[in-house]
Amino acid sequence: MKQKMFYLVCTLIFFISIVKTFAAEEQPQPQSPNLSKQTQLCLTCHKKYTPGIVEDWLTSRHSTTTPESALKKPVLERRISNEHIPETLQSVVVGCYECHSQNPSLHKDNFDHFGFQINVVVSPNDCKTCHVVEVEQYSESKKAHALDNLQNNPVYHTFTETVLTAKEIKGNRIVDIRASNNAKAETCYACHGTKITVNGLKSVSTILGDIDVPDISGWPNQGVGRINPDGSYGACTSCHPRHSFSIEIARKPYTCSQCHLEPDVPAFNVYKESKHGNIFASKYQEWNWTNVPWKVGVDFKAPTCATCHNSLLATSDGKVIVQRTHDFGSRLWVRIFGLPYSHPQPKNGKTYLIKNKDDMPLPTDFLGHPASEYLISKTEQTLRQREMKKVCQGCHSTDWADRAFTKLDCTIAETDKMVLTSTQLLLNAWGRGLADPTNPFDELIEYLWVRQWFVYANSIRFASAMGGADYATFENGWWELTTTLREIQELVQNK
Repeated sequence: MKQKMFYLVCTLIFFISIVKTFAAEEQPQPQSPNLSKQTQLCLTCHKKYTPGIVEDWLTSRHSTTTPESALKKPVLERRISNEHIPETLQSVVVGCYECHSQNPSLHKDNFDHFGFQINVVVSPNDCKTCHVVEVEQYSESKKAHALDNLQNNPVYHTFTETVLTAKEIKGNRIVDIRASNNAKAETCYACHGTKITVNGLKSVSTILGDIDVPDISGWPNQGVGRINPDGSYGACTSCHPRHSFSIEIARKPYTCSQCHLEPDVPAFNVYKESKHGNIFASKYQEWNWTNVPWKVGVDFKAPTCATCHNSLLATSDGKVIVQRTHDFGSRLWVRIFGLPYSHPQPKNGKTYLIKNKDDMPLPTDFLGHPASEYLISKTEQTLRQREMKKVCQGCHSTDWADRAFTKLDCTIAETDKMVLTSTQLLLNAWGRGLADPTNPFDELIEYLWVRQWFVYANSIRFASAMGGADYATFENGWWELTTTLREIQELVQNK
């Protein structure tokens, strides 16, 4: 009897499991957002031949979200700013074709790719289709014009060319050799950007055979001031790397560390040493890196670069602290990156348009007087400083923030005095014929002078702004600033 009962129970359990299976199959399965027919065809080949790109894209918000659904979210939670998306794009996810087919008439890198007109480079002007506010903000920034600011300013251009000039011994002479474009692409232009030009088509051998593709110069490059084949400026992928376009990656300080490193812009080095950097390194695994808006104390416990410079921040109950911006200088009142002195932030991202009273394209003259016509006013400086203090006061008291800003102001003033002293010594050397001012970067005394403001003064200011004590003291700090000043003084006095 017991055995029969056992078999009956087993049979019943089996029957129930079968019924559940059929019931599950009858249930409608959740549908993924639509892929366009074009993107489906792209994926058919690319998941075989460039699987890394496809898998990266599959992790992205683009692969699962349509613009139509994105616009239905509350305004503060949106990651899309254009409310007038073309009808053909509204109900499909943002896939290969949706990005690589925009504005074909503007793209000199557009070509026929198996029956589709495709652009090689996706530019900010293409991203603007959905992210119009972000692109417009970025287009006004110094970052967007980083290449032009380097090349169109004759002083900076001379500095770059001097640094990138190789030396070779011929007979008993040392002669200059101009660095190749490839060498330049690995140096200043890796961060500042290159100008991407198209020289017709070329044939490349692939798994699918020979394919004609655009012959592009200045590529690959992801510099912030890249000039694209459609004439637009910048690269969104500098911070949101293709093809995941991750907000998490953009918010972590490692992204900024691609360019903002010692000796000249030691922001990441200082951050790692700071209390904020220590908390990040210890706790970042526990933080929410993707929430929008980003809630202070809830999603993260200490600021990263993005926190201070561009993120949309809110309190735990959703009250906005500061709005999102993609002009990374818009919360900054002072430019601590001395050229050669600190100065108020420029009014325009095209800093090569600046003319000081000596008619030079510099924000100050050699004695530190600012080219005020091209720099923000004291009123604007105060407004921006208040905006940055809001970020600090998300965690700190008003008094703490005020004292930190006062300390920074003092450090900036004192380093500028040290730079002024070294500059006066250099002007003395030029006046006595001890050095040639035609190129202010190629003689020993000039090299020491550049180190004063380009490395040591900058390091101290960054350390003061971000809390990295050693970078204000021994690691390219006051010790080096003082030692180098003495070296310059001895060079002038001993000749």
